[in-house]
Amino acid sequence: MTNITPALIKELRDRTGVGMGSCKDALVATEGNVEQAIEWLRKKGIASAVKKEGRATNEGTIVAAREGNTVAIVEGNAETDFVVRNDKFKEFINNVAHIAAKAKPTSLEAFLALPYSNGLTVDQYRATIVQSIGENIQLRRVHLFQLDSNTSVGLYSHQGGKILTAVIVKGSDQEEEFARNIAMHAAAAGPEFLKPEEVPAQILQSERDIAASQMQGKPAYVMDKIIDGKINAYYDSVCLLRQKYIKDDSKTIQQLIDTQGKEKGKPLQVTEFLRWSIGS
Repeated sequence: MTNITPALIKELRDRTGVGMGSCKDALVATEGNVEQAIEWLRKKGIASAVKKEGRATNEGTIVAAREGNTVAIVEGNAETDFVVRNDKFKEFINNVAHIAAKAKPTSLEAFLALPYSNGLTVDQYRATIVQSIGENIQLRRVHLFQLDSNTSVGLYSHQGGKILTAVIVKGSDQEEEFARNIAMHAAAAGPEFLKPEEVPAQILQSERDIAASQMQGKPAYVMDKIIDGKINAYYDSVCLLRQKYIKDDSKTIQQLIDTQGKEKGKPLQVTEFLRWSIGS
């Protein structure tokens, strides 16, 4: 049996624009013959949409689905907002989000290769929708949250799924509304990191260099103090736990969490968050 290498799959994908899962199936079926694999894809009706596959997909929607203790977030893209509002598109995106939550794929490639219906994978079925609707449609990314019995998840969708945020609160499974309020804050405030410790060293150094360049000629001890102040201000701007709560700017998000924990009689902690916007 011919060894179907990643390079061979990539070659077929580059030539056809078809998803990697479908390319692998075609190569397996044709024992690694790329020309025959292209014909195989065409016969299956998958490669008939090749030209559409190459077109830009700048619109889309982000959806969430929960199955048991797993929450899946999926972004689906199309060329126009008209298609994003199409019932067939919306049904497909919501269905694949539930499939992801059930199957727990470990990568986008594994997600696209999951069975959908009528013997077709998720990616193969996506191609049939491209063919029927007449626009390029792509599944851009998938993310999973695994919850335990002492966890709450808050989900917030903004602008019809143009922005979706998720916040994980540890310490209670009864804090979904509270977590959703923080998720709503994240949608508006746009944090990039959860806490200062998560800011990459190169980004931090860049911020320090920018601050230093603005204070040339000042004594070193003065510069160090001002730079530290600017870095703290940067943390307040980009770290979720350090941001001022949009509904009450007298509190940071961390202070809000601490207050909620005291009121409920149990310590609460935000351990993860996600903020996706279409194309970002």
